[in-house]
Amino acid sequence: MPRLSLIKKYTSHPLLLGTALLTITGLASRVIGFFYRIFLSHTIGAQGMGIYQLIFPVFALGIAFCGSGIQTAISKYTAEAVGRNRCPQVYLYAGLILSVGLALLGAWAIYAGSDFIASAILDEPRCAPLLRILTCSLPLAAVHCCINGYYYGLQKTMVPSVSQLLEQICRVCSVYLIYQICLKQGHEINAAIAVWGMVCGELAGALFSLTVVRFTKCTDHLLASMRAVFAFAAPLTANRVLVDLVNSAEAILIPICLKSYGYANEDALSIFGILTGMAMPMILFPSVLTNSISVMLLPSISQAKAQKNQALIHRTIRRTIESCLVLGFASTLFFLLTYSFIGQYLFANTLAGLYIRTLSFICPFMFLSATLNSILHGLGYPAVTLALNLGGCMVRIACIWLFVPLHGIRAYLYGMLASQVFVALCALAILGRSKDI
Repeated sequence: MPRLSLIKKYTSHPLLLGTALLTITGLASRVIGFFYRIFLSHTIGAQGMGIYQLIFPVFALGIAFCGSGIQTAISKYTAEAVGRNRCPQVYLYAGLILSVGLALLGAWAIYAGSDFIASAILDEPRCAPLLRILTCSLPLAAVHCCINGYYYGLQKTMVPSVSQLLEQICRVCSVYLIYQICLKQGHEINAAIAVWGMVCGELAGALFSLTVVRFTKCTDHLLASMRAVFAFAAPLTANRVLVDLVNSAEAILIPICLKSYGYANEDALSIFGILTGMAMPMILFPSVLTNSISVMLLPSISQAKAQKNQALIHRTIRRTIESCLVLGFASTLFFLLTYSFIGQYLFANTLAGLYIRTLSFICPFMFLSATLNSILHGLGYPAVTLALNLGGCMVRIACIWLFVPLHGIRAYLYGMLASQVFVALCALAILGRSKDI
């Protein structure tokens, strides 16, 4: 009986249950994505992976502009509305109107300026057709983000979890189907098949989310809700846009500075593809747990702060830090023992294994900084997270600009380690001095 009551206690806890659901489906998505990356690396090659990875900063910027801040705002106000016995769906409607409108505007801007962005900014004209395909996914991603934010606010993670897994499955299956069609019809196989896979995945996630959400008549105070969502989302969106702009500059500078180091354009793109398309996804694989915790921490910390429950906040932060450090050091040890096998036998690329070995040391700090940023958001410190994230980006850009032309890609790997250490230690210091814990 005590064991049953203990199980019931943990399975009924929204933070633990939500984290468990997100972790399970996130882990399944990562496993699928892991083999998907191997398939892509053999299908479009390292150079194709580099071209494919170059468009991701543009996509991340578009998502930051139209979805990320609004998703967080929907989550926050939905949780508050439930606590006050008010209709929470009005915030979903308000967020959808704002997010989809911004997504359509962003998609038009990217489509119209695709040639300029590819040639003048990304320094790779072959990215232009990929950017035009990519614009189809922005409005779909906006719908997906808003509905996920609504369910996060309700602390019900089943719908976001299933939609994440469905999106990944549809992405992989559609790419494989397109690949087979291209083979049979003799068409060129390039990075475009991966971008079409992104569009198919976002379409599946959006359709599933729209199908399962229960739309009810709840339009009272819609304009006021839109103003509230916009007011809260604006600084968060500015945060994400600024950080993603700097991240975009970082991604663009890496191939350019590698060429200054002495690599040809094709070799620079190949190295960039190996790093961002093979090594980094492998390093990020264990972060599925910390990402799940981060998503669920924001509404939990916000509710605890509203209730002035400092003991709960302190206990949550302490346990989060302990869990992230344990997972981080375990991940570092795992990658140090297996980097050679991963590089040679999984990706058939020795460089990928060497990059994984060097990057393995960032795991404890990367996992810690991600969850601490979520805690700071929950405590109401978005400006602090903006400053920390920008500071970390500036450390990496300085390493790219100053040291990559002299020492090659290894200088960037050490820069990534330095930036993660900087962000994690600063976040710990700020939380240690906060009056809210």
